[in-house]
Formats: sequence, structure tokens, C-alpha cells
Amino acid sequence: MTRVIVVCSGKGGVGKTTLVSNLSSALSQLGQKVLAIDANLTTPNLGLHLGLHLVPKTIHSVLKRRAKLSDAIYPHPLGFKVLPASMSIHELTGTDVGRLGEITHSLLGKFDYVILDCAAGLGREAISAMSAADEILMVTNPDMPALTDALRTSKVAQDANKKIIGIIVNRRKGKYHELRRDEIEDIVGVPVIAEIPEDQNIPKSVTVRTPVVNYDPKSPASIEIRRIAHKLTEIPFNEKSRGMGIFERVARWVVG
Repeated sequence: MTRVIVVCSGKGGVGKTTLVSNLSSALSQLGQKVLAIDANLTTPNLGLHLGLHLVPKTIHSVLKRRAKLSDAIYPHPLGFKVLPASMSIHELTGTDVGRLGEITHSLLGKFDYVILDCAAGLGREAISAMSAADEILMVTNPDMPALTDALRTSKVAQDANKKIIGIIVNRRKGKYHELRRDEIEDIVGVPVIAEIPEDQNIPKSVTVRTPVVNYDPKSPASIEIRRIAHKLTEIPFNEKSRGMGIFERVARWVVG
């Protein structure tokens, strides 16, 4: 059975794209067939994170009926597949975001997981991405502005009868002013299923367009993201189960 999951938040810059790219790789490491979709059509970044930002056919091409879906899906060297979006603002003209549901429906049975990177906010793009998915992963930072927007997102999801898997608190720094797990759960009314710590390896991994779970599998953020993948698949988690391969070692050497 294909699980179609949208990663969303009310606020931009909380780390949705980083989570989508890394979760896709972590699930792939567990033997799952995964497709990551950039559903952020106006400000896409997933292709940039994964080195697939200059491809000839994108989700924009499919939504505009200029390309077949199969021609816009690209294999990533790390084992999962990607449906990127165009970086060109000109591609927005004539793009029918309402057709996202058609795309995800046509993928049922072909993948174990379809992960959508949602646009920030609660505009038509974000609503269309949520409508195209069956389950929702909410991402927030441990501060009140991000959490307030997350609360709005949860209300929209609940009104649409979408299953919310839980909240992922990203960029936890351990500072006194940050909202605690129990405070976040009380405000939003959704359980926190993971807290990803601030990790200097993430910007380094983005520089080399490699998910941090591959760039440095033993970094704090990598461990927590892999824990999320294990939770989704219900496979027991062992921190020492993933070593650093040659690809990861080369990526680290390039950045220094």
C-alpha cells in the first residue's frame, strides 16, 4: 500500500525541504520504494537540495500537460526517485496546481512512500498539496511564531479529515526560551513524534546537495531523522545500524 505523506507547516523556513530530502533517503535505506515530490511550485527548493534543479521536465511540465509523469520522475543516486519543480518563474503561467491529486492518485501501488514537500502558508498551493495526500507530517521550530502557524495548519488538516501523523520540532537548540515538547503538544493538540537538533552538518550537506543522513549518518540530526523513518516503517531502530559509505566520505571531504 502506498502512503502519500505531505510535509507541511504554516511558516516558511522551518526545514520542510531538508526533512523531505533526508526522510526520502532514510526510507530508501530501509528498503522502501520512495518518490519525493516538490509541491512547492512558486518557491521550489527540493531539486536544489538534491542536485536535480536543472532537469528538462518537471512537475510544472506535467501539470501543464506538456510532459508525461514518467518523463519528469528522476532516479537519485541514493536509491529514491524525485519529481522536481522548475526554478523558472515563467513556468508558473498555466500551471494547474489543482491537478496534484491526479498525480498522487496515479502513483498508488508504484511506490511505498510518496513524500510531498508542501509550500509554506495556507494558500492554494499548500491546500492542494494537503488535499493530494492521505497523511500529514507537520514541521515547526520551537518558537511561538512558527507554532502559531502550525496550529492554523493543523486546524485546516483536521477540517479536511486528514490524518496528522504528528509534529516534528526542527532546529532544537536547547535554549531556555524555546517551547518545550509538552507546551507544543498542549498548544497544537498533536503529539510531537521527533525533535531534530540544530546541526552544523545540515548546511554543509546542502552545499554538496547530499542529504545529511548520507553526508554524516552519525550526526545528531541524521540519527533523529533515521529514527523518524524507522517509526514510519515500524522497523526497530538501532543508532549503530548505519555506517558511513564511500559516497558519504567523499561528500564530507569535498566540503571539509
